[in-house]
Amino acid sequence: MLGRLMPREGNFFKLFNAHAEYIVEGSRELATMIGGFSELDAHAQRIDAAERAADKVTHDCITLLHKTFITPFDRDQIHQLITTMDDILDLIQDVAESVALYDLRSVTPEAKQLAEICQMCCERVKTVVGLLTNVKRSEAILRLCEEIDRLESDADRVMRAALSKLFREENDLRQVMKMRVIYDLLETITDRCEDVANVVEGIVLENS
Repeated sequence: MLGRLMPREGNFFKLFNAHAEYIVEGSRELATMIGGFSELDAHAQRIDAAERAADKVTHDCITLLHKTFITPFDRDQIHQLITTMDDILDLIQDVAESVALYDLRSVTPEAKQLAEICQMCCERVKTVVGLLTNVKRSEAILRLCEEIDRLESDADRVMRAALSKLFREENDLRQVMKMRVIYDLLETITDRCEDVANVVEGIVLENS
């Protein structure tokens, strides 16, 4: 009787999709910010706004999780998915804040390339999360997860080459330290996207 009276399913998919929209918004702002390196404050403000909005979605999702008796898939997976998605935007915000904190006046082509890979990863996160409403589409979902994994590997290679070039060619130790932090944050964004893909893959394999 109690089970029949308590909320079932909940609107988790709507919340996942809303959060994913903010992830893409933040990643596009970051790629534009790093790529053009102009209007830095305006881009940073828009990233902050996306991060705050996504935080609210995360809070709403966790609140709903506590109130829902029967969920569309494992409760721990729901929690892990939304919090890992939130980590992505936190890192995007960290990059924007680091640009201001370190008073960067320019970035390398490799940083721009990493920001572009981050955006591609985030766009695929949005797509794969949107497919979760039908886990029977496992082939398409798993293919997107593989794409995210490949992009994360691309980011690893770009970062290694970027660090090697930085240590060889940059004589200003302060700039070396600054860019190393930026590289690491950008690459970690792709790591968190891969984490989301791994959670999604587990959901699909268990429920399809």
